[in-house]
Amino acid sequence: MKLQSENSLTVVKNISKITNFLNSSIAEDFWTDWKWQIKHSIRDIETFEKKLGIKFPLEEKMKLQKTIERFPMSITPYYLSLIEADNYSNDPIFRQAFPSIEEMNIDQSDLLDPLGEDKDSPITGITHRYPDRVLFHVSNRCAMYCRHCTRKRKVGDVDFIPTKEEIMEGIEYIRKTPVVRDVLLSGGDPFMLPDEYLDWILTELENIPHVEIIRIGTRTPVVLPFRITDDLIKMLKKHKPIWINTHFNHPREIVPDSIEALRKLADAGIPLGNQSVLLAGVNDCTHIMKKLVRKLTQNRVRPYYLYQCDLSMGLSHFRTPVGKGIEIIEGLRGHTSGFSIPTYVVDAPGGGGKIPVMPNYLVSWSNNKVILRNFEGVITTYKEPDNYENNNCDLDCDNCNLYLKMESPEKVEPVGIKKLLDDCNDSISLTPDGTERIEKR
Repeated sequence: MKLQSENSLTVVKNISKITNFLNSSIAEDFWTDWKWQIKHSIRDIETFEKKLGIKFPLEEKMKLQKTIERFPMSITPYYLSLIEADNYSNDPIFRQAFPSIEEMNIDQSDLLDPLGEDKDSPITGITHRYPDRVLFHVSNRCAMYCRHCTRKRKVGDVDFIPTKEEIMEGIEYIRKTPVVRDVLLSGGDPFMLPDEYLDWILTELENIPHVEIIRIGTRTPVVLPFRITDDLIKMLKKHKPIWINTHFNHPREIVPDSIEALRKLADAGIPLGNQSVLLAGVNDCTHIMKKLVRKLTQNRVRPYYLYQCDLSMGLSHFRTPVGKGIEIIEGLRGHTSGFSIPTYVVDAPGGGGKIPVMPNYLVSWSNNKVILRNFEGVITTYKEPDNYENNNCDLDCDNCNLYLKMESPEKVEPVGIKKLLDDCNDSISLTPDGTERIEKR
């Protein structure tokens, strides 16, 4: 627990610095008030310098100011307190929270909307990309502006909280789209909404018969753990089933206050997952990621995704080669518990969705054997069965020899590779539009 103790010492030291700057004898009494934290967020370079006791060179400061004018800054005092001021330039907290002049280097591959969310938006606030689930943007407001945000096009534009009428349009879309069984509340950060407002949204969604689960994506346990109040927990416990995904990127973010926030959520019976982003200079290290996933599972949080950094504007300095992510997964598989290993994904530019990428453990195969290798490099074989009889699926479950006494299966038109694999589909190829050979026919 050495790491946790070191973090605690840094936090105590920096809290003292911040409260002294505020020149308020009651500042520490308000420290755990999340609304106080938001009100006192750091949004300019001068305040940042004063609170941490550092000074940027004038030329660098001028460039940083231009960066902030394009990509605004907002850091909670709590998250600021995690920065080690004596070595801030290499500090992973600093790099995620404070702007870099490299953000102004817009790469040719950078995209305003890298994931094509706006293209897949049937109505304002809803992104419907996958068949059975939607992303529901319920707030553009965040506790902190993360420098690696994939939605930098929206950050700092306005702290916009949709009206009930606008939220109801999204709810009505979900209500009229029975294929939707999974709703992910995102933003911004849904936990920046008032308790009663979020309660209303959850209640409306729960009243839709075909909505089976509701997920909430939030970074408040990381950057504003005091938002996880007893009142919020009491409200969330009314709604089931809810899943919550957090966003820890580095083990230095897991300190007593964030641990307490996770404890409250887990004790409330809410399943917790974590989505990390692979960031150069922050966590592009197998040892760091191993420490992170172990500390997450220690606090009842299941590592879910490790994202390749998106092609959003001004993020080229954060991006690593995909090979670095594969190297990290290689260093986790077999070296820590299987449930501690996230799925490494590239969220395909243009709206292709999450594509899992992993080391190749399947070496070769024939008609009766597959050749596999393990994390140690041991090569082994797995004998395929000689007498397997495939159950050709025609979706006629009532006359199938497999037992499925449930309601009729979904009559969903298969797409992509599944279209080629399905027994009840006669497609033999997938052909891109505009292929010259096809156009000649």
